[in-house]
Amino acid sequence: MEDDRRLLVQMEDQRREVDLLRLQDGQRRDEAARRVENDRRYAQELLEAEEGKQRSEEWCNRKDGPLTREELETRRQYAQVEDKQNDESTCCQRGRTVRRRGKNSGASDTLRCQLVSMPSSHLPILYLLVAWVHCLPGNNHSANSTLHHDYCVLGAGPAGLQMGYFLSKSQRDYIILERNSGPGSFFNIYPRHRKLISINKIYTGRRNREFNLRHDWNSLLSDRPDLLLQRISTQMYPEADALPRYLSLYARELGLKVQYGVDIGRVSASNLRAPGGRSYTLIDQKGTEYSCRVLLVSTGLWVPQQVHFVGSDLVEGYETAPVDPEQYRNQAVLILGKGNSAFETAQNILGRASSVHLYSRNPVRLAWQTHYVGDLRMFSPPVQMAVLRDRRVKMSGSWPDMAVNNEVLDTYQLKSLDGLAEGSLEEIAIVKGGGADGKRRGRTGKGRGTGKEGRGQLYLTLAELLDTPTGNKTSDVTTASISSHHNDNFPLRQPYDRVIRCLGFRFNFSIFDSSARPSPSAEARGRLPRVTAWYEGQGTPGLFVLGTAAHSRDYRSSAGGFIHGFRYTVRAVHRVLEQRYHGIAWPSILLSTNQLSSWLLRRVNEASGPYQMFGVLGDIVLLRDSHCEYLEEFPLQALPKLTTLTGHQVTEQGLLVLVMEYGLNHTDTLGLGRSQTEWTQGWRSRFLHPVLYFYSMLPSERDMRHRPAGWPLPRPKAIHHIIEDFLTKWDAPISHIQPLRRFLEHCLQTDLRAFYAESCFRFSLTNRRLPPFCYQGYLRKQGLIGNSQLWQHAREAGLMPASHNSWTAPENTPLPNRMNHPRASMASGINLDP
Repeated sequence: MEDDRRLLVQMEDQRREVDLLRLQDGQRRDEAARRVENDRRYAQELLEAEEGKQRSEEWCNRKDGPLTREELETRRQYAQVEDKQNDESTCCQRGRTVRRRGKNSGASDTLRCQLVSMPSSHLPILYLLVAWVHCLPGNNHSANSTLHHDYCVLGAGPAGLQMGYFLSKSQRDYIILERNSGPGSFFNIYPRHRKLISINKIYTGRRNREFNLRHDWNSLLSDRPDLLLQRISTQMYPEADALPRYLSLYARELGLKVQYGVDIGRVSASNLRAPGGRSYTLIDQKGTEYSCRVLLVSTGLWVPQQVHFVGSDLVEGYETAPVDPEQYRNQAVLILGKGNSAFETAQNILGRASSVHLYSRNPVRLAWQTHYVGDLRMFSPPVQMAVLRDRRVKMSGSWPDMAVNNEVLDTYQLKSLDGLAEGSLEEIAIVKGGGADGKRRGRTGKGRGTGKEGRGQLYLTLAELLDTPTGNKTSDVTTASISSHHNDNFPLRQPYDRVIRCLGFRFNFSIFDSSARPSPSAEARGRLPRVTAWYEGQGTPGLFVLGTAAHSRDYRSSAGGFIHGFRYTVRAVHRVLEQRYHGIAWPSILLSTNQLSSWLLRRVNEASGPYQMFGVLGDIVLLRDSHCEYLEEFPLQALPKLTTLTGHQVTEQGLLVLVMEYGLNHTDTLGLGRSQTEWTQGWRSRFLHPVLYFYSMLPSERDMRHRPAGWPLPRPKAIHHIIEDFLTKWDAPISHIQPLRRFLEHCLQTDLRAFYAESCFRFSLTNRRLPPFCYQGYLRKQGLIGNSQLWQHAREAGLMPASHNSWTAPENTPLPNRMNHPRASMASGINLDP
């Protein structure tokens, strides 16, 4: 009986457990169903809230009159909020707040909401309240707030992103403001015919990254060796679309702080006389204000350059002219300008237009003659013809990987209806064909052979030949206004179907008010802002100009207006900022005197900054007793301000300056005798070569202003030209190294030769003072420069006796001034002042 009772109890317990499990399972199913229903309701509420938010934004943006009754009723339904503590409701009508105040409402002009425990059913109302508050005047954060940063970079082009990298690496507070939706937006449109003329040479035969940058004209500087344009394009002359893609990749992978869609319309300066310096305020299209201590302008040149003359409104611009060659079929075209954009346009239409004429103030300047990359870039016709004659070379279509913009020169010189002419654009007039009787002179107005109505005939003449007064600069004159007493052999007397302006671009001065506007530079006829030698605006302290817009410092003389040039000037500006605002001196390398020659040879054979920015950026060597400080890529024209800009002092030992230069007479670049090979004739070098200047003291600003014409620096105490080299490799023992060492020995008044240990041992027995090489390498058994920290470390490590408790810097090893001896062998290019 007892066992049966126990069995029944166990069965009852099991039944209860089963019932409990069933109950729990049912509860779980019910709970799951409730969760699904809640999720569905929540999604529906979010959808309704989003619709309400959009509806609210539409109401706030309405400016076409009162709201309809249906809209007001719908708004009231959404505006009812059950809040016992505050029964204030708002609505947005034509940009103004209409409020009904309850007993707890205050006199504040802003909407006060106390968010208490709110059920999910009120989420749509919450979204509407947030949207309405965003619309209210005074509650719009983007319209009235001021965002402050230490550095504001205006423009996310190549220069702006390059500065952003350096600021980010230094962990500074900065923001890059870009008006478009991506970086490098200029290159989404220009060049119009979508071919870059900047070199992208991938294969150089070298693995040295710094050397390879000499032949990469598109990549920016970074600590990422793979972040180069060659990741996007492998063409020697890439397509224009590759550059915005590369800049987007650069900004994304480096995590730069770029804010897109910010169109700055006004820039002003405040605190003009404050001890701490002025500050700048930028206002965008939404009214948002950005304030900063330092403004870095990198907007580039994007405003088309125009010249006003009689009939200038009849001219098409490079920025709007059609790029389809078929639209120029059998038309006579006149192009104003002879730069790369003009020849690019001429090259595009040459096969369809009946004639192409180019007209400008100056004759055409070829880059391979002037060594200025902004002049006409071309692929040499003899080389082109030689390649075409080689049947092993297979070509499809045109030359996709070559910068060929010079065919119009061939057709001009070979007399095939095209040509170039010179004259002042301000003195010309373009008039419509047709006289007082309404009849046109010359050809008919129809495009010949196209079957389409032409644009009408346009005639070019001189404004002084017009009988009609031209003070109002109108184009309402015709050929009937042209005086009959004119030269009937005028080169451009034929009528034209189109006149296209290709005069380049200018800096946008319009966004700056009078307190912050940089003054125009005399260079490039006022197209560029005027800046100091360290690229700070003239009269605008704290405003620095970067990139192409800062090209006035080296206009038509170096590469500062192009990526492969201004990536280094941007780095120089950043180093100036670090010294001025953060007390961080210009980066320098401490070298012993016997290391100087090797380091100079390394720089002239590898460095890309002085190589591209020749005559503008140079290396500075500050001479000390037994060592020297080496500063890289300093703006040469700022040399009188060296101590202020870098934080380094110049001692009585003086300084050396390393510069890359072309010879003064280098225009006949293909003539006989164009190069020098004898090292004694280094001063006659015409091609790019290193030049060393020695100064016993820092040149003054007056010295800089009165420097010889064509010289980047004032006249030095001694100068040395390293002979030019066909391979641009300055490593020949006799022609390059030995003359350099002798020049340095003269400037430093010490022996820089290297000796074997046996020779150093003999010197130690027979001389009281040894050459620096023996002193550092033989006696000290080290390649480091002796200093107090090194001495203390040696004592603590037990390497030096404790009795030696002080360290004294060694004296310089004197060198007899044997170079002044009349029979002494002189290094190339050394000039000694008496």
